[in-house]
Amino acid sequence: MERLLALARTLRVACPWDRAQTLRSYRHCLVEEAQEVALAVERGDVANLQEELGDALFTLGFLVNLAAEQGAFTFDDVVEGAHAKLVRRHPHVFGDVLAATPEEAIAAFERAKAAERETERTATLCGASADGV
Repeated sequence: MERLLALARTLRVACPWDRAQTLRSYRHCLVEEAQEVALAVERGDVANLQEELGDALFTLGFLVNLAAEQGAFTFDDVVEGAHAKLVRRHPHVFGDVLAATPEEAIAAFERAKAAERETERTATLCGASADGV
């Protein structure tokens, strides 16, 4: 991933088109790449899937670099946030909730997700952000 992030930083300096991109102008690239990944999956074309996943991964890295340039967040911030969120939403794996079937696992995931949203809603109603600030 570091090689893709470094490539994105190089392109931002060396390529006029990449240099001109913003989060808003580049968002369509993510949508296009996600559609191409979905199409490769639908077709069962694993060779094309590998290529399209690479394109999508680069696009995500490019967007992270754009955000980092603005001081918004870093790649490490994204990874840490995603990791923490997935652990929280899998209490049947990382907590004391039992789930023996896929349906029970989905239900546990959805309950954890709903609890997060309720906490965020309550924090917002109380005038604070979801992280307590």
